[in-house]
Amino acid sequence: MTDSKYFTTTKKGEIFELKAELNSDKKEKKKEAVKKVIASMTVGKDVSALFPDVVNCMQTDNLELKKLVYLYLMNYAKSQPDMAIMAVNTFVKDCEDPNPLIRALAVRTMGCIRVDKITEYLCEPLRKCLKDEDPYVRKTAAVCVAKLHDINAQLVEDQGFLDTLKDLISDSNPMVVANAVAALSEIAESHPSSNLLDLNPQSINKLLTALNECTEWGQIFILDCLANYMPKDDREAQSICERVTPRLSHANSAVVLSAVKVLMKFMEMLSKDLDYYGTLLKKLAPPLVTLLSAEPELQYVALRNINLIVQKRPEILKHEMKVFFVKYNDPIYVKLEKLDIMIRLASQANIAQVLAELKEYATEVDVDFVRKAVRAIGRCAIKVEQSAERCVSTLLDLIQTKVNYVVQEAIVVIKDIFRKYPNKYESVIATLCENLDSLDEPEARAAMIWIVGEYAERIDNADELLESFLEGFHDESTQVQLQLLTAIVKLFLKKPTETQELVQQVLSLATQDSDNPDLRDRGYIYWRLLSTDPVAAKEVVLAEKPLISEETDLIEPTLLDELICHIGTLASVYHKPPGAFVEGGRGVVHKSLPPRTGSSESAESPDTAPSGAPAADQPSVIPTQGDLLGDLLNLDLGPPVSGPPVATSSVQMGAVDLLGGGLDSLMGSGSGGFAPAPGAAVPSNTGAPLGSGLGDLFDLTGGVGTLSGSYVAPKTVWLPAMKAKGLEISGTFSRQVGSISMDLVLTNKALQVMSDFAIQFNRNSFGLAPAAPLQVHAPLAPNQSVEISLPLNTVGSVMKMDPLNNLQVAVKNNIDVFYFSTLYPLHILFVEDGKMERQMFLATWKDIPNENETQFQIKDCSLNADSVSSKLQGSNIFTIAKRNVEGQDMLYQSLKLTNGIWVLAELRIQPSNPSFTLSLKCRAPEVSQYVYQAYETILKN
Repeated sequence: MTDSKYFTTTKKGEIFELKAELNSDKKEKKKEAVKKVIASMTVGKDVSALFPDVVNCMQTDNLELKKLVYLYLMNYAKSQPDMAIMAVNTFVKDCEDPNPLIRALAVRTMGCIRVDKITEYLCEPLRKCLKDEDPYVRKTAAVCVAKLHDINAQLVEDQGFLDTLKDLISDSNPMVVANAVAALSEIAESHPSSNLLDLNPQSINKLLTALNECTEWGQIFILDCLANYMPKDDREAQSICERVTPRLSHANSAVVLSAVKVLMKFMEMLSKDLDYYGTLLKKLAPPLVTLLSAEPELQYVALRNINLIVQKRPEILKHEMKVFFVKYNDPIYVKLEKLDIMIRLASQANIAQVLAELKEYATEVDVDFVRKAVRAIGRCAIKVEQSAERCVSTLLDLIQTKVNYVVQEAIVVIKDIFRKYPNKYESVIATLCENLDSLDEPEARAAMIWIVGEYAERIDNADELLESFLEGFHDESTQVQLQLLTAIVKLFLKKPTETQELVQQVLSLATQDSDNPDLRDRGYIYWRLLSTDPVAAKEVVLAEKPLISEETDLIEPTLLDELICHIGTLASVYHKPPGAFVEGGRGVVHKSLPPRTGSSESAESPDTAPSGAPAADQPSVIPTQGDLLGDLLNLDLGPPVSGPPVATSSVQMGAVDLLGGGLDSLMGSGSGGFAPAPGAAVPSNTGAPLGSGLGDLFDLTGGVGTLSGSYVAPKTVWLPAMKAKGLEISGTFSRQVGSISMDLVLTNKALQVMSDFAIQFNRNSFGLAPAAPLQVHAPLAPNQSVEISLPLNTVGSVMKMDPLNNLQVAVKNNIDVFYFSTLYPLHILFVEDGKMERQMFLATWKDIPNENETQFQIKDCSLNADSVSSKLQGSNIFTIAKRNVEGQDMLYQSLKLTNGIWVLAELRIQPSNPSFTLSLKCRAPEVSQYVYQAYETILKN
């Protein structure tokens, strides 16, 4: 009879019966009973009540029974930790059993019982098993160390197990070596900073020797470990490659990909002139091709990896185009991936073959695949110039089929071909215009509109065609509306007399009747350009366009290098670095390829964290165009411009127009028969931010604390006059009785009067925002200064900045808009109710994990404990307790930030020593560095 009988139930009290059977004297009956217990456990019944009875069955020589009891133990030890301790003695005994299978079984089960109480009892047996004479026991014990490290890392380090694991790398048995490497890699992954796998040429040699003899998973562990090694020169890299190459012919695809990863990484160090380099390229192709004969799921993984390899080194597979041709029974995900690789490998030599294939695919039944195939033909035309003509005629043949989705895709790619080869294939425009009515997809409609606008002078009825699109303007997608607006403006600039009504119509649709800010803004910019300076408008709108290149979808090179280091892992399938999809506390180490021969920088070091700029030197006045200032530009200072103002006079004048407050006056001087753009669109003054007038209401910390106020740094120049057309801004931050202010001095060093001041902050880490408008009551005459205290609140938009206390500011006046950034001292955010109860302090200190604790040294400070305490209290850092330990004063302090984050501190002061030790604990440890800077600033001033 089979084991299914154990899953049938008896009618009487089941637990009671099993209990009796477990305590039976007959061995067979006992074994049957344990099997029934395991069966019940498997189907989800709670049999934990039988724990003591099952544990009693451990004292047996029968291996099968022992395995079953151990299985039960692993399942219930967590819910019955006190009972589980009963089993410890048996583990210790079993670890000394003459049978190596039982010793290994005991040590494996010990690793799976995740109960803190038991772990310390298991150290001794584990130590013996790590040095056991039987390799099977040693390899099991190696994995057990990694499991134990996961439960209690400190214990493993204290007991010296990590050193024993490192010794096992030199073991005579290849499987022990593989498991030791696997365990160390696992531990190193969760502690990226620890240098556990300290590889050197000797240990690498041992790993390579073990590589030939261990199981396939052992080989993968060793290969992955080799991939993290940094050879000292190209000769060592070549010798490793030579010894890894035989793995390429392994039957397991994971071993093959791991070997490819090692070779791809070390090839970086080989000179391309070496004969061996060419040999290696030839050897890499066949294993990759072989992977494509597996089942579809494996093929897909292989193709995603090949996609990366082809982007890095297309020469490996340049002669293997045929294996990427699509088979009729390939699933769609394999087809699309093959198509992508075909285009990457397309070259003058094989383009005829590729085009014949793609034309074939375009007549398939699968709509998604056909679309991609048509798009691929266009990409080939852009990539291989010699084939462009053939590609265009193929696309025209496909348009003649009149299959709607084929026509639409063809029009989209022909637009790109026009961009790549101007004035070459425009003869096909007539054919495209015939298909105008059948276009229903936004992308195709937008492409067609672009073509009509771009080549309006060659199309007789361009205005009629564009007018036909304009009829349903509000039902179109944004993409089409934007394209239509630009196309009609182009048409107007090319044929001004015939299309004036059309352009007025589209501009009023875009600016007055549209809710979309992008569309409105573009409409206003065109409107102003056309009304103030039609010549400039012509230069802007009809400017020469840069040619496009095919490889727009290539992965960015540094990301590609990182992904090459992750070949054979999930990252290579997602084409994203592990940090993008791995959550949790595991530190994800950024990997990169070794530098090409000749450079000596280290490749494996994880990215160093950007160091916070010291409070003294201000960050550069304006970050680069791609920075967050983009947000600032879209605030209340006028319509957006695409980046920081450029300091050339001609453009600057335009910038004044674009950013000016009142539009009506600007529009009045219009030319070209234009009505002025509606003035309502952009407020002429800067509206007060959200909190204006409600500052006190929102700033809940107001009016709680001391009157003394916190330390205020002296004013420094934030915006020099040279960079702001004569406006100099210097300032500092202060906190008085719960309210924060920015104390500014505005100085006019220009020759003209300045007025209409307004200020805006970008989103920042703590939501700092002006609580009222910037009030400069009288115009600022040349060589005059004015002091202003701008109240701030912390209810603005939040966005984490780097460094954390960076504040980006835009200031507007009647001349222009100016940008600068400054660092605010964190103590302006320390609130008045930051004193924690003693008991609460103790509990919180214990509750915050130790890894969140950071230590700092405050040097050259000659204050005693009492003056330190009162000085810090002035800036809302409260002393909760003070004690004297062995002649040292210990101050325990707490503070609270405006966003509710608590920071706990321990300040150690030795009377004779001018250096203090500051330990900070916080649930958001990134704040600690800046709190330390605040301590230093307050104590030293």
